[in-house]
Amino acid sequence: MVNGMDNRKAKAFQIEPSDNVATALTAVPKGRFVLLGGGREGLFDAAEDIPQGHKVALCPVKKGEAVIKYGVPIGEATEDIIAGQWVHLHCMKSGYDERSSGLDIHTGVPSDIAYTGT
Repeated sequence: MVNGMDNRKAKAFQIEPSDNVATALTAVPKGRFVLLGGGREGLFDAAEDIPQGHKVALCPVKKGEAVIKYGVPIGEATEDIIAGQWVHLHCMKSGYDERSSGLDIHTGVPSDIAYTGT
């Protein structure tokens, strides 16, 4: 048990063998989890807690290198990423949404504009 969760139930899925990230199918607490798909099936280590639906790095990704999912680059690392790290807007920028770096990493709310809430 890690963080009150049995990590054998924590799972992530690698879509394509060339992907350098996998998607958390469940919340993945720091520690060992089950990696499925992509030809790398087995146990893998998360360096930190990974929220369900988010990406976990399967190998180191250097700043400026492509983050690959679905077999295609989906963005670029904005800092060095270690294997097992949570990969999200705090360490990568989207190749599809130029505003992604202005979104809160937990809520997705834009942080680069004022919201008045009318």
